[in-house]
Amino acid sequence: MVDQSPAAEPLPRPRQKTLALLVGRITTIKLAYWAALTIIEIALPRILDRDFAGRFPFSVALAAVTSFVALIWAVVQARLIDRRAGGIERSVATVATAFVAASVVASPASLPLLLIERARSLEGCSPGVTCHFEAIWLWVGLFAVGFVLIPAVFAFALPRATRVA
Repeated sequence: MVDQSPAAEPLPRPRQKTLALLVGRITTIKLAYWAALTIIEIALPRILDRDFAGRFPFSVALAAVTSFVALIWAVVQARLIDRRAGGIERSVATVATAFVAASVVASPASLPLLLIERARSLEGCSPGVTCHFEAIWLWVGLFAVGFVLIPAVFAFALPRATRVA
């Protein structure tokens, strides 16, 4: 005999529109994050006529503001309901999809910033010698924000799946 209670109903399968919405949102946030950081780092030496040590605090401050904006954007997008696709509920599958989509699709966008920070690490140094390791550490920190923190904030801001009891 099959149990006909509502609790025994199978959970709905993920819909293609919902998964596309999830991947699209997290990818857009991360691509915009890396693009903004890269543009800031390219523009900063042109805006501030200072050496690396004089510009670096501005780089850190602008990176922190950009990261904060991206995290808030992730929370807002995770909770936003789309008229056509509906909402995205938190489950193991959606959390995993957020991380996989974000790492596979958007993480290569961090490479231009790495190249810029590598060039910054050589500014004013002897040829071929890195003397500003803080530029590389800035990229490592920003990579951690983009690779782990933004998808985590997005995933855990998703509303919990509602279960019928």
